[in-house]
Amino acid sequence: MPTLLIADDHPLFRAALRGAAADAVAQLQVLEAESLDGVLAALESRGDVDLVLLDLHMPGNHGLAGLAAIRAQFPEVAVVVVSANDDPRVVRRALDHGAAGYLPKSSGLDELRDAIRSVLACEQWLPASLRAAVARAQSSDQDTELAARLASLSPQQFRVLTLVAQGLLNKQIADRLEVQERTVKAHLSAIFERLGVRNRTQAGVVLRELELSDPSRQLEA
Repeated sequence: MPTLLIADDHPLFRAALRGAAADAVAQLQVLEAESLDGVLAALESRGDVDLVLLDLHMPGNHGLAGLAAIRAQFPEVAVVVVSANDDPRVVRRALDHGAAGYLPKSSGLDELRDAIRSVLACEQWLPASLRAAVARAQSSDQDTELAARLASLSPQQFRVLTLVAQGLLNKQIADRLEVQERTVKAHLSAIFERLGVRNRTQAGVVLRELELSDPSRQLEA
């Protein structure tokens, strides 16, 4: 029985996704999370999640950083990005950072069902309306290199990097991860080398490069 994790902070949208998913796959087990921390906790506690439908803009996630975190810490889990942003360049970046598919929130339920079936069958999925434009969108050398460097980090190193980007000190990181401070320092040395940076400030900037503006927030403004 496949297991799906729906990650979105809007209850009504989660309900719509849950209904469509149930129609798409028989005997599908569905979990829900409304924040990136909730997603990571669910993946940590459950070893049977096959697919995450990930909102790009939910509490704790502001763009592609959440995708990168999931791919680094749980590489066996497929991720389909769900977003109001249908810019082909953003879609291209998501694919470069390991997304198995991309689903604009304007998509119909038939497309959602097709996306779930395709990705669970180990296929990449994009809506037909975006495929040509995404194919024309060139992967930037910067994104390709950044994705490769982030992918070289171990799950624990990525956790340390995330906490560094949040401004935590070594002792605070050690307490949060329940490790010794010298272990954090060793992780930081490896992170700096693999990311090609010199200090924690530059390391934090690497994650911030994955941030994206939220079109729905712009409309509200």
